Amino acid sequence: MASKLKLAFLGTNGWFTTPLANTICTLVETPKRYIVLDAGDGIWRLDKFATDTDKPIDLFLSHFHLDHVVGLHIQPKFKLKHPLRIFGMPGTKKILNTLVNHPFTASYPMLEKRGLKVEIHELKLGENRIDEYSVRAGALVHADPCWGYRFEIPRDGDGAQKAILSYCTDTGPCENLVSLSRDADVLITECGLLPGQPSPPSWPHLNPEMAAQAAKDADVKKLFLTHFAAHVYDTKQVRLDSQSAARKIFANTTAAMDEMVVEF
Repeated sequence: MASKLKLAFLGTNGWFTTPLANTICTLVETPKRYIVLDAGDGIWRLDKFATDTDKPIDLFLSHFHLDHVVGLHIQPKFKLKHPLRIFGMPGTKKILNTLVNHPFTASYPMLEKRGLKVEIHELKLGENRIDEYSVRAGALVHADPCWGYRFEIPRDGDGAQKAILSYCTDTGPCENLVSLSRDADVLITECGLLPGQPSPPSWPHLNPEMAAQAAKDADVKKLFLTHFAAHVYDTKQVRLDSQSAARKIFANTTAAMDEMVVEF
């Protein structure tokens, strides 16, 4: 029987941390490794949920807005048996070697002396093969360059059965949001706007109806809303209201909460 994969939402806010949630970070547990999606400050929970220390960890960055990378400052907290591999768009090495460095935080050479080994890999648009799994990258529509990812992950040793997971945040409605999510088992996307709120052309995001329509158009199995704008999604009930709005279009929608764990 094919294995279930596990999702743990470590941080589900966009922009800033509140008593309700940390900024965005999602953990995927596969048979052979952990895959981390973005590095908001929710990543502080990584060692609580990534408990199999024999599994290596791969981290994928969608873009470099601070709510998606500020958790890189927390890297020294983790005692990892394998090198942490970080993947992102072209230019990732230069940006991270600036950000993870003085005067902002300890530099990667200093962290390596303390036992944390990090490898930074730059992906290309389109298909990328990484060991036993593959990831397709596509450009989304946002204020700064931002990539969405489609993962195809073996559920078992021979790779006969695969799980498909799409991760697309931050973005307004666009063709790649749908194409990267086509027939996916899971789509994880953002909910930066309230129900009915239009997407600002200068800083595109999704409202719950837009996210649900993309899930419906892509014929995904499950939709998880995350990256809730912290200044308007300040209570659990507001998130549940957006979940209800999305379910009118796509029934299998769940508003993610910090520390929520699900299998797929």
